[in-house]
Amino acid sequence: MRISHARDLGIYVREQRRAAGLSQDELATRAGVSRRWLSAFEGGKPSAEVGLVFHVIVALGMFVDVSPEPPRELDLDEYLKRFDGPQ
Repeated sequence: MRISHARDLGIYVREQRRAAGLSQDELATRAGVSRRWLSAFEGGKPSAEVGLVFHVIVALGMFVDVSPEPPRELDLDEYLKRFDGPQ
């Protein structure tokens, strides 16, 4: 899944929590965060502490996989010119 904003991550975590049948209280306890903090995070709080975010992600049995964003548009002719050598 592609996530590029705090709001997207919060919504995804909320969906995963609900799919796991957990209340905010239950997940907050598992993750060692307050229910209030979890609620703000699920609501897309952009200043959520990254360490606590990872506690929640791990408590849901998930992990984070980061990769570079692919180029939006690739001009194949321009790309292949790099390999043609001198003309």
